[in-house]
Amino acid sequence: MTVPPSGTPADGTRRVLHFVTGGFSGATQLAVELCLSQLKAGRIRPVLALRRKRSTDLARVQALRDLGLEVHLIPGWSHWWTVWCLRRLCQRLRPDVVVAHGFPEHLLGRRAALQAGVAKVVQVEHNSRERYRPASLALARELALHSAKLVGVSEGVRRQLVALGMPQERTLAIPNGIRLERFAAADEWPMARREAGIVMSARFARQKDQPTLIKAVAVLAGRGLRPQVYLAGGGKSSYRRSAERLVESLGLAGQVRFLGYHKDVPGLLMSQRIFVLSTHWEGMPLALLEGMAAGCACVASAVPGVEGVLAPEHTGLLAPEGDAVALADALERLLRDEALAERLGSAARQRAIQEHSVELMTTRYEALLMSL
Repeated sequence: MTVPPSGTPADGTRRVLHFVTGGFSGATQLAVELCLSQLKAGRIRPVLALRRKRSTDLARVQALRDLGLEVHLIPGWSHWWTVWCLRRLCQRLRPDVVVAHGFPEHLLGRRAALQAGVAKVVQVEHNSRERYRPASLALARELALHSAKLVGVSEGVRRQLVALGMPQERTLAIPNGIRLERFAAADEWPMARREAGIVMSARFARQKDQPTLIKAVAVLAGRGLRPQVYLAGGGKSSYRRSAERLVESLGLAGQVRFLGYHKDVPGLLMSQRIFVLSTHWEGMPLALLEGMAAGCACVASAVPGVEGVLAPEHTGLLAPEGDAVALADALERLLRDEALAERLGSAARQRAIQEHSVELMTTRYEALLMSL
């Protein structure tokens, strides 16, 4: 699988193709941020290739094109066809580097790039737990031997890559970052000005755990607390319908609102006191970073990827995965103690500002890509 180098533009810029799911998950958001930042800086010529899914929002794709980003949609209904189409795209565009984000896209993307003769391929792993089977794990280990670098979006993810048998000398961690300017007004929203409500911004998917939050809200109702709950995010309709049925069965229909895709997540977060990320596994969740940057008091499941972001009792509260009563206990503390919510929200915002800006993240990725 040794490949010859492709040419480099005469002006010295690098041509980098990012391949990622078209579901607009956290992995897609990170790839988009990298592309837009690289487009602005001018040292890298980014191209975004999205593996098309039923949930791919064509309006959002067009919005990216309107910003000047070159975006291609790759068929996603068959792995074989995805690889073939992406290989043809690489042969036509001849990028210097292909960065393949997430599972299984990092398997498909690197296979296509290497078959097309791309000089350097990079894997970005976004989760600490993926659905590897023996065959896919063997393929991942083989591709790692032909990859320039393997990036974990947190130190926990990097360690998991090594634990899976990837070459340690080629792995590194680049923590996720977000655009902090979207939350510049957060300091104008002290807890006393915010609604004592709860927001969970996450797509409806097997990875996320909205049902445990809904059950925790039912527990709170039994304790005399009925905060408004806002569930923002798209995802699979089957998971959303299941959550809606649970809300109805628990008598929470007037309290829990399903917002779908929300165009002003920063505004929503800054208007509410509490952000929750109830989840089964993570890499480094962008939604949690946004809740922190918005100055929310944050509560999240104690899973790898989250534990390295929230410091318990300092920048947020953690609850065991899938434990509705423990989650309700944490939420009750924040609902009844505004001073605690204020302290945790302020500390979370400061940590997001200091450690998780998109500028710091993109600088690290650009340094990596230019070094190749």
